Formats: sequence, C-alpha cells, structure tokens
Amino acid sequence: MKKVSFAEFGGPDVLRLVDAEEPHAGPGQVRIAVRAVGVNPVDWRIREGQVLGAHPIELPSGVGLDAAGVVDEVGEGVQGVEAGDHVFGEGSSTYAEFAVLSAWARMPEGLTFEEAAGYPSVVETALRIIREVDVRPGQTLLVSGASGGVGSAVLQIAHDRGITVIGTAGAANQGYLRGLGALATTYGEGWVERVRQLGRVDAALDLAGSGVIPELVELTGDPQKVISIADLGAAALGVRFSGVAGSVPEALAEAVDLISRGRLQIPVEKSYTLAEAAAAHVDSQAGHARGRRVLII
Repeated sequence: MKKVSFAEFGGPDVLRLVDAEEPHAGPGQVRIAVRAVGVNPVDWRIREGQVLGAHPIELPSGVGLDAAGVVDEVGEGVQGVEAGDHVFGEGSSTYAEFAVLSAWARMPEGLTFEEAAGYPSVVETALRIIREVDVRPGQTLLVSGASGGVGSAVLQIAHDRGITVIGTAGAANQGYLRGLGALATTYGEGWVERVRQLGRVDAALDLAGSGVIPELVELTGDPQKVISIADLGAAALGVRFSGVAGSVPEALAEAVDLISRGRLQIPVEKSYTLAEAAAAHVDSQAGHARGRRVLII
C-alpha cells in the first residue's frame, strides 16, 4: 500500500510517499480502507519534532490521526461494527491507503467521506478546551483564530450551549464567523479595543499561536481563564497549554449528535491527494483557513 512517511524531523519536504506493509487491526481496533484523511496542525507539529508529550514517536514515522473510510478488518473484542460499515475516527499513520483506528463511529447519514474526515480530532479538541476553560451558558468566550477547523467547531458548539462567542479572523472570514453565530472582528492593530466594544470577555481560547496570550489575559483578567492549543510558550505566561486528548469515543458520539441535529457543519476548504501531503502541510501552517483541509485517497 501507499502511505506518507518521514525519516527525519523537518519541513514539509521530509514527507515521502512510500510503499509500506499494510497494518492490521489488533484487539479493540478496526482497520479501514481509507477514503479521506483530516489534515491537522498537530500533524506538522509532530513532523517538525515539536515536543508534544501526548504524541511521542519513533522514526521513520507515518503521519496523521484522523480518517474516514470503509471497515475491512475488525479486531478481537470489537462489537457493533462489521466489514463494510462507513466510519470516521482516530488512529495513527492515517495518511495511507489502509489505517487502523482505535476510536470510531458510524458516519452520520448524508455526510461524505471527505467531510467526515475533518471532524474527529477537531471536535475532541473543541469539546475539551470549552470544558477546560470552564465557560458557562450566558457567558462570553473570545476565540482567537476562529475560522479554522477547531475554531469552526468551538463557535458552533458554544452557540448550541448558549454561550456568546467573539471570534477574531482575517477580513475575508468575517462573514463566515457571523454565519456560525459569532460576533466577529479582525485581528491586527487595535484588535483588543475592537473586542472590548463587542462586550465583556469571560474566557478566551488561543487557537492560532500568534503571540496574543498577554492580550487574552488582559481581556479576561485571569490567566486561568485562557487556554492555548497553539503556543508552546503559554505556560511561561501562566496560561495552560492543552494538548492531551480526552475521550475520543465520547467526542465522536457528540459529533454525530450535533451533525445529525444540524448544529455542526465544518466545510472542507481544500482537498489534496496523498502525493500532495507536503502542499497540504504548507497551507495548514500558513493559517487563514476557513474550515478544514483533507486528503482524498
């Protein structure tokens, strides 16, 4: 089978499309014939060798956590799923023609593989950081870098829970944020005052790692009310860095519920082939996304 791999840490150019042995489902796992793969910032952070305690790896390594596809092997002890089922979920080395998933759910009716691949890690992250920042219904959450995958999920989940959201993004994405129920403003010079004009901020999330943590602390008045998933220097500023996943099966179940109720929809901004994985990483690192980027197998 074909899969994307890297033998050394570095830039996108270290990614190679190689021939590899097919993986097989172990106990508590399923294997899928991959149809689409979610491209996440954690993918290129791992490729660069950033120290992310939740994802230690050995080289050479495959790439990718999220995927959607067709079950073709069911591991020992697995119940409720069989060969031929269409599922989406999280595993390892998913940039490949076949991948083993350790957490999965049946795809909601009407969702394509391309769409489904963009949800697993994104929804788990969104649910986790909303919980960790302890923002409640009736309060206001500020989301810095709100137009990407995690931001899109946060905005919609918070809105569903009765939380007011202020989102920052580039000028081209202001209408997109408003369409997801957020109060929107641009980043750049004067952004703190623009946020203040939109209302009091009870909690804040840094999704872009663009050096705004001091301002987020200023706006909330408390570093404990700020969470970052993108700035590895957050702890030096008294802010928690959230990088360890919670329960992925629970997150997938909630994703299915939200999608089925029409309360969560994350658009696919751009699709790539496996051979274009490096280009997908370049675009992901550049930011300014509107929704998700995925690989199509």
